[in-house]
Amino acid sequence: MIYILLPAYNEESALPVLLRKIKGTLGKENYKIIIVNDGSSDKTASILNKLSSEIPLEVIIHKLNRGLGETARDAFERAAEISQPDDIIVRLDADGTHEPKYIPELIKKINEGYDVAIASRFQKGGKMIGVNKYRSSISLAASLVMKIFFPIKNVRDYSCGFRAYRAGIIKEAIRIFGNNFIDLKGMGFTGTVEKIIKLRMLGARMAEIPFQLRYDQKVGKSKMITSITTLGYLMLILKCIYPWGNQAKEWQREIKKLKK
Repeated sequence: MIYILLPAYNEESALPVLLRKIKGTLGKENYKIIIVNDGSSDKTASILNKLSSEIPLEVIIHKLNRGLGETARDAFERAAEISQPDDIIVRLDADGTHEPKYIPELIKKINEGYDVAIASRFQKGGKMIGVNKYRSSISLAASLVMKIFFPIKNVRDYSCGFRAYRAGIIKEAIRIFGNNFIDLKGMGFTGTVEKIIKLRMLGARMAEIPFQLRYDQKVGKSKMITSITTLGYLMLILKCIYPWGNQAKEWQREIKKLKK
C-alpha cells in the first residue's frame, strides 16, 4: 500500500491538477491520498469533496490554520496508524512544485532496501526552475550547514520535503519520539529537516534521486518565512547536538535498545 501525504492550505487551483497527476502516475497501484486541509479559506474543501468520488482520498480537517509543522505531523501520525511496516509513505507539496512523475523512482529506492528516498535538487540532473537566486542560495546553504552538523551518507538535499519513507521507520520514530517526532512545529519549514535528522538517529538508510523543483508552476504566494525557518534550524542544531531534559534521555535509551 502506498500512502500519499499532502499538506494543503488554500490550494484550490493546484489540487485538481495534482491529484489527477497522482492518479495517472500510480495507475492500478493500491494507494490512498491523505490530505490535511489546514484551515483553508478558499474552495479547497469543496474541491476535495468533489474529487473524493474518483480518487481514494482521506481528508483531515484543521478548522484553523496551524502551519506546516502541525499539518505534516498529523498526516504522518495518521499514516503510521493505518499502515503496515512494509508499506510506503510519500510526502509532497500540494502547490504544483513537486511533480508526481518522480514517485515511482522514490518507491523503487525504498524497494531496494532504503528507509528514506529523497527527491534531491542537488544531485546530478536536479535543479530548481523558477526560483530566484536568493531563495536558491538559502536552500543550498541550509543543506550545506546541516551536512556539516548531521552528515548522512548519500544525502545532499536536507530541506526538500518530497520524499518516500518505509512505513516501518516512521512507525518506529513515532513510537520513540511520540508527538515530538516533529517537535519544532511553529518554526516554519524546520520540520522538513527535523524528520530526517531524527530518522538518522534511528540509523535509517537513505538515498536520493535527482529532482527538478518546478517553482514556475507554483500557484499563489510562498508560505515560507525565511527568518522563522532560519531560527528553527539553529534551534534544531542545538536540540539535537545537546539534547536536554528527561524526555531526551528517554529517547536516547529507546534508540540504544533499537540498535542492539
